[in-house]
Amino acid sequence: MTKDLFNLNVEEMTQAGLGTGHRVSRLHPRMKPYVSGIKSGVHTFDLEKTAEKFSEALNFIKNLISDGKILLIVGTKIPSRDLVRIAGDETNLPIVNNRWLGGIFTNFETISKRVNYYKQLLKDKQSGALEKYTKKERLLLDKKIESLKTKFDGIKEMSKLPEAVLVLDMKKDLIAAKEARKKGVKIIAVCDTNIDPNQADYMIPANDDAISSIKYILEKVKNTAIEAKKDFESKQVQKSQ
Repeated sequence: MTKDLFNLNVEEMTQAGLGTGHRVSRLHPRMKPYVSGIKSGVHTFDLEKTAEKFSEALNFIKNLISDGKILLIVGTKIPSRDLVRIAGDETNLPIVNNRWLGGIFTNFETISKRVNYYKQLLKDKQSGALEKYTKKERLLLDKKIESLKTKFDGIKEMSKLPEAVLVLDMKKDLIAAKEARKKGVKIIAVCDTNIDPNQADYMIPANDDAISSIKYILEKVKNTAIEAKKDFESKQVQKSQ
């Protein structure tokens, strides 16, 4: 079974808090098949079904990255920002972990120009090219660089639209999912009990609020991506021989 391939363990998922949904009154009707019961007025997930859907998502990610395609990770909630940044650093995948900028997908050409401007400023600073400016001008440029870093640092190496996006909270980053849908970018999404799972191509029925849940999910995605990148690099070596 694919869930065994990715070492998905129901007990570990329970401990990580993946199984806790929202209050009963907030249930989206399409999430009913993934709910197993109610505890203290809160729905709980059927984690066997979570493991099945999560394994489908991980298998898609594995195949995507092993083919050299791009996955963008989006998680802009303040508690998960560091986790998303670490996942991006360790996998070399692009990320958005601050505010989603409208147009990243739907107006990619314009966004790319801003990203290139940011990269040029970084290059000029590192080379000493900004030393020709006055101290006041350099301070203003430093502020500009910091502002652009917040917006674009996670996507500065994303030279084209990604083939897929992982959205960690569909309520918080619904605009990202809507833009992805418009541009034909596949959507992998963590779907809590209040989310319409039909918004995603690959859904992961799980708690999208608990930091421990997001950490577990990102660890699995990260490990899958790292192995898939090794597979891709191996394929490239074979092709060159």
